[in-house]
Amino acid sequence: MSTDTPPDDPSDDRTDEPAEDPEELIDELERRRSLRGVAAVVVLVVGVLFSAYQLWLAARGFFFEVTLPFVGEVGPGSLQSLQVNSIHVTFGLLLTFLLFPASQGDGALSGRLARVVPGLEARLGTDHPATRGARGVRGGVRWLLLDPDRNRVTPVDAVLLVFSALTTHYMLTEFEEINLLRSLGLDSGQTIVEVYPFLDLPVQAVSALGIPLDEVSYAFVLGAIGVLLVLEATRRTLGVYLMGIVGAFIVYARYGYLIPGDAPIVGVLGQIQQTGWADIIQNLWYNTANGVFGVPVQVSVQFIYIFILFGAFLEMSGAGQWFIDLAYAATGRRKGGPAKASILASGFMGMISGSSIANTVTTGAFTIPLMKRTGYRPEFAGGVEASASSGGQILPPVMGAAAFLIVEYTGTPFADVIVAALVPAVVFFFGVWVMVHLEASRMGLGGVDPSDLVALGSHLRRGWFYLLPLGLLLYYLIGVRLTVARSAWFTLVAIAALVALVAAYNERTRWPLLGVIGVVVGGEFVAHLVAGTGIVGAVTGAGGAGMAPGAAAAAVAGDLGWIVIAVSVLTLLARPRSDAPLLDYDNQVEEATENVADSVGRSSLADNRALGYGSFLVKAMESGARTATPVVIAVAAAGVIPGVISTTGLGPNLTSLILSVAGGSLVILLVITAISSIILGMGMPTTVTYIILVSLLGTAIAEFEVPLLAAHLFILYFGVIADITPPVAVAAYAASGIAKSDPFQTGVEAFSLSLNKVIVPFAFVFVPG
Repeated sequence: MSTDTPPDDPSDDRTDEPAEDPEELIDELERRRSLRGVAAVVVLVVGVLFSAYQLWLAARGFFFEVTLPFVGEVGPGSLQSLQVNSIHVTFGLLLTFLLFPASQGDGALSGRLARVVPGLEARLGTDHPATRGARGVRGGVRWLLLDPDRNRVTPVDAVLLVFSALTTHYMLTEFEEINLLRSLGLDSGQTIVEVYPFLDLPVQAVSALGIPLDEVSYAFVLGAIGVLLVLEATRRTLGVYLMGIVGAFIVYARYGYLIPGDAPIVGVLGQIQQTGWADIIQNLWYNTANGVFGVPVQVSVQFIYIFILFGAFLEMSGAGQWFIDLAYAATGRRKGGPAKASILASGFMGMISGSSIANTVTTGAFTIPLMKRTGYRPEFAGGVEASASSGGQILPPVMGAAAFLIVEYTGTPFADVIVAALVPAVVFFFGVWVMVHLEASRMGLGGVDPSDLVALGSHLRRGWFYLLPLGLLLYYLIGVRLTVARSAWFTLVAIAALVALVAAYNERTRWPLLGVIGVVVGGEFVAHLVAGTGIVGAVTGAGGAGMAPGAAAAAVAGDLGWIVIAVSVLTLLARPRSDAPLLDYDNQVEEATENVADSVGRSSLADNRALGYGSFLVKAMESGARTATPVVIAVAAAGVIPGVISTTGLGPNLTSLILSVAGGSLVILLVITAISSIILGMGMPTTVTYIILVSLLGTAIAEFEVPLLAAHLFILYFGVIADITPPVAVAAYAASGIAKSDPFQTGVEAFSLSLNKVIVPFAFVFVPG
C-alpha cells in the first residue's frame, strides 16, 4: 500500500497552497519584466504593431500600399525579402530589450563585482577616496544596467533600442547601396562620417585608440552592431549557452583556418578558406540565403508568427479554459481522472500553442492541484503535466515552430507534415495515458467528484464554436490546400468574426443580429450577381458586368467574415451593456478592460462589451508578439550556424567527419544524433536544437538514404524530449513551480513518462510507413 499522505489529510498543507499566477510564473521562468506605466504602453504599441505587420504580410504579401479616397496610393510600395526579414527581426530585438533585463545582479560576474566595494570598505575604510569612487561607480553601473526587480527599462536598453532601429532604417532607406555592396563588398560603402558628418570628432577619437572606425564603411559598422545585438538578445532570452555556441561559430568563421590540418579528428575543421570580417558580416547580415536573415527567419516571417498569433487569438477568446474544462468533463470521473484530464487538456492546448512552457503553466495551474488532491505525488503530478505539454510541439495542426522549418527545409507541404506527425503524436499521448492509468491503479486513485465537473453535453453546447477555427484551419490546409500563411490568415479573420458574433449574441439581439447579417449577405450576393461588385461599388457606379451565381456566392463567402465583424461590432456599440452568455474571455482580457476603464476614470466601462471586444483584439495581438519574441530571436541566432557552415565551406568536411565517427553505421549515427539533441536541448528551444542538428547532421543522415521527412522528424522529436530531460528540463521546472515539488525529481518523472517518445523517432527511420 502506498505511504503517500491521503488527499484529505489536512497535514498535507502543500496541496492547499494557492497556485502561482500563470503569467507571473512564465515571467519568472523566462526572466521577463513586468512593466507598468509608460514602458508598458510602449511594449503594447510595439507588440500590436508587430502583429499588425505580420497580419499585413499574411493578407497582402510584400506590397505595402493602400488606396485612400481623394488621396490615392499611400505607402512605401513593395519591399524586398531582406527588408521584410529585417523589420521582423528588429521588432523582436525591440521587444527583447524592453521585456528582458540585461542583468538582475544575480549572475556569477555580478556576484564577483558586488564584492569589490565591501572589500575596499574592509581594507581602506568607508571614507577612503578609492572606496567612495568605487561606490559611485557601482551606483552608476547599477543605474545604467541592472534591473533586479524586473520592472524598469534601463539607459543601456534605450541605447540598444536606438541601435536596433538604426539597422532597419538603413535597410529601408539605403537598399540600393546594399545591393551595390553585395557585389563590391562592404569595404566599398560610405564611411560613418560621410553619412553623419557631425560624428567626425567621436569617430576620430575612437580611431586614435587603434580602432579604425574612420576607415570602415557605415554598412559594415551597422552589420557588426546588428550581429552583436542578436547575440545580446540571445543571451537575454535564451541564455549564455546558446549565445556562446553562436559566438563560437562566428569566431570559427574568422579564425578556423588556423586549426592544424594534421590535428587528430578536428583537423578537418581547419580545412576552410580564410575569410575577413567584412565578408563574414556581409554573409551574416546582408544575405537572405544564409545568416541572420536566412531560411529560419524567412520561415518565421511566413509561417511561425502567424500561427503563434492564431494560438493567441484562440487563447484570449477563452478557448484555453474551455478546452481544459472539456478535458475534465470527458475524463474527470475515470480512474486517475485528473491526470488523464491533464493529458487531454495539454493535447488540446498543444493544438493551439505549440510551446512546452506555456502549455505546462496554462493547463498545469488547474490540473496539478487537482492531481495532488486526488492523491498523486507532487513530483508525479508535475511530471505528467510537463510530459504531456511537451507533446504539444508534435501535435497537429499547429505543432511547434520547428515543424514549419521542416516544411521549408524538406520542401514537404505542411498538410503532409501534419498527416505524417499525427499518428506518432497520438501514440505518444496514448503511452503517457497508459502510464498514468497504471500509476492510478497501483495507488488506488479514483476520479474527481462528479459535483465538481461540468456536464459534457452542456459544456459542448455552450462552447462548441471554439472547435470551428481548428476545423476551418484543417480544411484550408488539407482540404483546399492553401498556403500556410493564407490558411492562418483566413482562420484568424474567422476567429475575430466568431468572437464578435458571440460577444454580440444574446436572447435580445439574436434575431436582429442574424437578420441584419442575412440581409447584408443577400444584398452583397445580388450586387455581385448584377454589377459584379459589392453594394458600395454598385451604389458608387464602380460595377460592371454581372457574375455567375457560383462566382457571386464565392465572392460573398470571401467577405463573410468582415460582414459578420462589421454587423457584430455595430451591435456591440448600439448595446454595449448587453450580456454575452456564451463568451468568457481569458482573464488577461478582462484585466486589460478593467485597466482601461480605471485609467480613464470610468470604472463602469469595465462591463462595456464593445470595449471588451477591442481589448480582446489588442491583447491577442500583444500576447502573440510577446510569445513570438523568443522564437524570433532564436531563429535569427540559429541562422548564423548554417550561415557559417555555408560561408566557410565546412559542410562536406563536417559530413565526412561525422560519418567517420559513426563508423558507417546508421544506428550509431542516430544514437549520436539523439544524444546530441538532448544535450543541445538542455535549456535551448526545440527550434534552435533542430536548426543546429539539421545543419550539422542532416546531410550525414541523408547519406544512408533515409527518407528526408523521416530524418527531420527524428531530429524534431528528440529536440522536444530535451524540454523534459534533467538536469535542465525547462518544462518540468515550470511544472515543479506549480506543484511545489523538487525540480530535478519532477524532470525525472517527466522523462520516465515520455520514454515512448524515444522509441517513436527510430520508427520514423526504420519503418517509415
